[in-house]
Amino acid sequence: MTAETKTETAQATGSCCAPTGSCHDGAADVRIGGVTTVYQVTGMTCGHCEGAVVGELSELPGVTSVKAVAASGQVTVVSDAPLDETAVREAVDEAGYELVGQA
Repeated sequence: MTAETKTETAQATGSCCAPTGSCHDGAADVRIGGVTTVYQVTGMTCGHCEGAVVGELSELPGVTSVKAVAASGQVTVVSDAPLDETAVREAVDEAGYELVGQA
């Protein structure tokens, strides 16, 4: 694809990007709306820990995004509606960690 073709495609789609319309490197799209809740989780020490927590929480119905940060112990969950804290606690427990509560 030539530079000229890329420009024409971008103008045709209304995007500054290639035909995919994505300007970033695979990061999740920002979602407008929904509920964002930050939880405090103890026991996470590394990327593997973060992945385990993200994996379990991502399976909860209505969850659209999860980000865990081991260094702070904070887990940010975006969902379509408020989540049942018992379900969140069970998911974190299943991953092998402890939910302290909302941060």
